Amino acid sequence: VQLQASGGGLVQAGGSLRLSCAGSRRNFNQHTMAWFRRAPGKEREFVAAISRNGYNTQYTDSVKGRFTISRNNAQNTVALQMNSLRSEDTAVYYCASAYVRRPEIVLVTPSEYEFWGQGTQVTVSS
Repeated sequence: VQLQASGGGLVQAGGSLRLSCAGSRRNFNQHTMAWFRRAPGKEREFVAAISRNGYNTQYTDSVKGRFTISRNNAQNTVALQMNSLRSEDTAVYYCASAYVRRPEIVLVTPSEYEFWGQGTQVTVSS
C-alpha cells in the first residue's frame, strides 16, 4: 500500500486542522490504520489508530477529546481531525497501515506497521 498524507500547515493555538491519508491499494479495507508524529528532537510517537472496520479506535492520552480518527474504505482514505491544537502538537505527522486478519484489531506500535506515508508538517504557533 502506498500512502499519501496531506493537510498539514501552520495554525494558531486553539485552531483546527484536518489531515488526510490516501491509500493506493484496493485491499485498503484489510488494513488497520494509524497516525504517528515526530516532534523536533523527539522520537516517533503514536497518536491515533483505527481498526479495519472503523469500529475501534485508540488515542494517546494527550490528544483524547481533541483529535478524531476516521476512515472511508470506499474512498481508501483515513483522516485525523485535530481540534484545540496546542504548540506541543507541532510535529511531522505520518500515516501508516498494516494488514490484519481480524477487522477489530487496532495496533499502536510503530514496528507493527508495514507501510508509511511521507509525512506532513503541522506547526502550531502559540
